[in-house]
Amino acid sequence: MWTHKSWQGRLLVHPLPSHERLRHYAGWCNAVEGNTTFYATPTRETVASWARQTDPDFRFVLKLPKLITHERRFTDVDDALRVFLDAIEPLGPRTHALWIQLPGSFGPTDVTALSHFLRRLPGSHRYAVEVRHPAFFSDPRSTRLLEAALAAEATEWIPFDTTAFFQSPPTSDAERDAWAKKPRMPLRDRALTDRPIVRYLGRDASAQTIEGWQRWIDVVAEWLREGRSPTVFVHTPDNAEAPVLARRFHDEVRARIPELEVLPEPIPAEPLTLF
Repeated sequence: MWTHKSWQGRLLVHPLPSHERLRHYAGWCNAVEGNTTFYATPTRETVASWARQTDPDFRFVLKLPKLITHERRFTDVDDALRVFLDAIEPLGPRTHALWIQLPGSFGPTDVTALSHFLRRLPGSHRYAVEVRHPAFFSDPRSTRLLEAALAAEATEWIPFDTTAFFQSPPTSDAERDAWAKKPRMPLRDRALTDRPIVRYLGRDASAQTIEGWQRWIDVVAEWLREGRSPTVFVHTPDNAEAPVLARRFHDEVRARIPELEVLPEPIPAEPLTLF
């Protein structure tokens, strides 16, 4: 997402027309999760607007529609996939990866269907898979099975790290809501490709969020030393400080890897004055 009510007038200019909102978000962060594409395929005109608001090196990680991944589970999806790929074509190089999020019911016995689907995908995009079935994390044989299927097609495994979030009971309405909805997955920090992607969920208290991501500072810094190009998305249950926290994470990594490119300067949320 690139708009949030609590950001308006504080981190982002308010009000903003819809065709300007992404441009202002891109002043804070250089990547975004395209979660809305899970619910509906956007029009080419909408996607073209996203392209106009971002530089060519801005990263979109776009989720495949749920019709493909959840409802039809890769069966009879050629038309839906073709429509989706046509819609996102205006993004060009900004499409960093297509995100294949799978339901918790998608288990080891379904890996063959995933393999067949990955083999049919066009080579013009990179792909990354997020799984939520516990066996992929707790059963070494299932882990190896999925890793082999993904590695065969140069596809990344996206970890969704909720371990810091679930360390202690929720203390706010937003945390209680997330407590009931977010998956409790074991930590995974292994990359399969040169473009690892991490989703991290902290707490509404920024200090707890920062404490919980320290292991990722080490991992991401090592990936960069290895020549990989990681993308990290920082979330909290209320997401009120998410852009600020994302920049803090980048700064902490850059303290380890000084050659890491700096983030852009945010567009001031309020007009500059002389006094």
